[in-house]
Amino acid sequence: MSLKAATNFSTEANVHTGHRNRSQSNDLAVRARKLADEAIGIDSHIDTVQRILVMGEDLGKRWDVGHVDIPRLHAGGTHAPFFALWVPVYFPGAEAVRRTLDLRDAMQTLFETRKDEIELATTADDIERIVKEGKIAAFITVEGGHTIDDDLRVLRMYYQLGIRSMTLTHSRNNNWADSATDTPVHNGLTDFGREVVREMNRLGMVVDVSHVADKTFYDALEVTTKPVMLTHSSMRAISDVPRNVTDEMLWALAKNGGVVGITFGEGFINPKDAEALRSAIEIETTAPVMAGRTLDDYAAQDVRKLFGTRVKVAATVEDVADHIDHAVKVAGIDHVGIGSDFDGVSGPPNGLDDVSKMPALIEVLLERGYSDRDLKKILGGNTLRVIREVTGR
Repeated sequence: MSLKAATNFSTEANVHTGHRNRSQSNDLAVRARKLADEAIGIDSHIDTVQRILVMGEDLGKRWDVGHVDIPRLHAGGTHAPFFALWVPVYFPGAEAVRRTLDLRDAMQTLFETRKDEIELATTADDIERIVKEGKIAAFITVEGGHTIDDDLRVLRMYYQLGIRSMTLTHSRNNNWADSATDTPVHNGLTDFGREVVREMNRLGMVVDVSHVADKTFYDALEVTTKPVMLTHSSMRAISDVPRNVTDEMLWALAKNGGVVGITFGEGFINPKDAEALRSAIEIETTAPVMAGRTLDDYAAQDVRKLFGTRVKVAATVEDVADHIDHAVKVAGIDHVGIGSDFDGVSGPPNGLDDVSKMPALIEVLLERGYSDRDLKKILGGNTLRVIREVTGR
């Protein structure tokens, strides 16, 4: 969609209808529920694997902690989430590889114990088939390029394990790419970083440019021959934090054919929450030098702290819709998706307390004038297209 067309669409979509009567509210709720059931339902970033590995939780049960489990995925219409194998940046070298394998093993346990409810998906065809069978399609991504320990052979082994996406950096620079939340040292991607992008293209892995420095983002777009994703990022024009993206980045993403997954986390959505997020980024420190079980125990404390704390936020479901509106206006309807970061944040927006509440967001977007067709694009159709273009089927 051209920028002019996208702007016109957004103007129409942002017409608020004022106070709804009870009949109108019921009609919108019914339409939202129907769309949640019918859409492919892709969320391009959740961190739920930590709960399996650290807490030993069975995601086949409905929990009153965290944001995601299989019953709540069905309730919210999220049929095909990206399960992120997130490895904190204080896992060095081979320890980061080991942690990635531990997380992948935790996912395998889920696949084997709940094989009638969830299945690994490595292509767009897989996602469509698994969702049609009434199961959750799990698309696995690695969060943080430090997890390959500067070795393309490790990247290729991740591919053999069914991993089909990788975020180039996390919260700190690695040896070949600058992060959005660190002091630049590479001026974007190094020569090896460019090799990583080329190899991901060759293998058929989604290049994820959330978390990367702006220069890293543009370097990746210069190198890639396939669409990329910002799997969990929101709009810097609304909430000015470095992990969010500028309008210029959105234009470049649209030209590349990629998709931005609007993220819900504290600070990314509402500027009233942003200062606390910026402060947290500034004070983040590296862990003491550790390895093996000692390092795992240290990381487990972090995970339990995340899931044991619910942060009060100003952000609301309406704020999330504002970010979607802005992304549609700038990049076009074909380049916007959902990337909640559920189970990776301690303060989701009010009204979107967990993944089961996704119909509330759909209802707000319906009220703003989005068509069913365009909502199905946002709710997974656009991301499915990128997966198909990257994996080949």
